[in-house]
Amino acid sequence: MAESEAQRGREGLLVTVRDGVRGWLGGRRRGPLGLALGGGFARGIAHIGVLQVLEEHGVRIDRIAGTSAGSVIAAAFASGVSPGELAATASGARLSDMGRWTLSRMGLASNTRMDVFLRKLLRETEFERMRIPLQVVATNLRTGEPRVFSTGPVLPAIRASCAYPLMYQPVRIGEEWYVDGGVVCDVPAEPLRWAGAGRIIAVELGSHLPDTPPSNMLEVLSTSLAIAVLRHAEDWREVTDVLIQPRVGDFAYDDFDHAEALIAAGRAAAEAALPAVLRLAGLPPSAPRPAVAVPAPAAKKAAEPAASAPTGPGGGGR
Repeated sequence: MAESEAQRGREGLLVTVRDGVRGWLGGRRRGPLGLALGGGFARGIAHIGVLQVLEEHGVRIDRIAGTSAGSVIAAAFASGVSPGELAATASGARLSDMGRWTLSRMGLASNTRMDVFLRKLLRETEFERMRIPLQVVATNLRTGEPRVFSTGPVLPAIRASCAYPLMYQPVRIGEEWYVDGGVVCDVPAEPLRWAGAGRIIAVELGSHLPDTPPSNMLEVLSTSLAIAVLRHAEDWREVTDVLIQPRVGDFAYDDFDHAEALIAAGRAAAEAALPAVLRLAGLPPSAPRPAVAVPAPAAKKAAEPAASAPTGPGGGGR
């Protein structure tokens, strides 16, 4: 019995070493490692937890792309902001930081206020100066095609990627108008592949259809866009090597006050996918860690009567 157990132990060790060598060789052979961060409004804060785990385990990202809320996190990381610094910023972020109500036929709010937030957050504001090659995806309203920004000013590209239809006014860049990139490219894995990434980790924050009928126009819009997103999902999943899916479905789009729980959700999902991530990155297996407990979002307090006009919707998109 003891000999049999010892033999199984040796065989298990050999399998571990073999898989580690294969992963290392695959990582060496298959080209740059790309990270695609999807949209999700405040739920995009979960991306920070994913980045924390990748950093802690020495996973080097060669290229990064983001859609909507994912573009904010991707740009910050590409500019040199650490996951720890991102977590500190997220804990103080609020919906009103990134938008304001305005009278317009094109949308209920403007996200020009994002410029102030982004200038404080990013270390660089030009694509060419980023420490990691960055791609930001928006939707061209004239052609219906994704526009992948990778040169020039970063801030207008992020604002365009975050311009959720109806809620935010479209963003004009040059002669074209753009809205949220999630309309046609919710998780930008394909742009990474087009740019030469040989291995891709994608983070999806979960587009799903609600169990109950919509009760207002924004819910009608969000459900309609969710249908479009789900129909495009097969395309980007085909080019994805490792998919990370934080469990953030219980969080509302504006749950900025639950940053800690969202980051924990991102960490938990990244830890669960870590063996596959390390193999893809060509790194040796990591020792198992205790499961990360993800706190559930607390029930929101009843809103007190407002003494003044709302400060703004913000949120920077999906």
